[in-house]
Amino acid sequence: MSQFIESIKVEDQKIFLADLHQKRINGTFSHFGKSDPIDLQKIFKHLQHNEDGLYKLRLVYDLDKKIRTQMIPYAIPEIHTFQLVENNSYDYSFKFEDRKELDKMKMKSRSEEIIIVKNNHITDTSFSNILFKKGKDWFTPTTYLLNGVQRQHLLKSKKIKETEITLQNLKDFSHFQLINAMNDFDDMFIYPIDKIVNLPGSEDYLDL
Repeated sequence: MSQFIESIKVEDQKIFLADLHQKRINGTFSHFGKSDPIDLQKIFKHLQHNEDGLYKLRLVYDLDKKIRTQMIPYAIPEIHTFQLVENNSYDYSFKFEDRKELDKMKMKSRSEEIIIVKNNHITDTSFSNILFKKGKDWFTPTTYLLNGVQRQHLLKSKKIKETEITLQNLKDFSHFQLINAMNDFDDMFIYPIDKIVNLPGSEDYLDL
């Protein structure tokens, strides 16, 4: 049976974006014809986590409501190089635990992290949604692989906007940053666009 995963931010014993994580869990159960999904708040309460600091709650579950949990101390990673990798068939509509295809794409690349291109459109990295800066505004691609909880939260709070981002207009943006449940909108980790080693027009473009 397929297993699914939620990576949830817990800081100073407080759980973040629990409603959006629960919504995604509910949607997964519903899509596969199952009712009565697992209850995230109840699971967190039973963990009796009493440590301050930043943690990632790693929740793995299946549709029979078997779960595994880990509470992992977390530090935001700083990444030095990114590479565009083309994959027109990859689908990650649900947050499956199985990351074999993502790992395969990363192993083929020459950079620390990949940015997946699907049908000429920018999507996500291997572990996050992505934001691009133009002028003073931040945009996220309409062509995401997974509609992450942080992405939904930032759109709802109007801190970011959606737009079509393609290989043709990628150079119109000056900077980018990564967002996911653990990584909020953060001025500390903004990368110039040339951190992508194979931007369209460069000699290394999509050269694997």
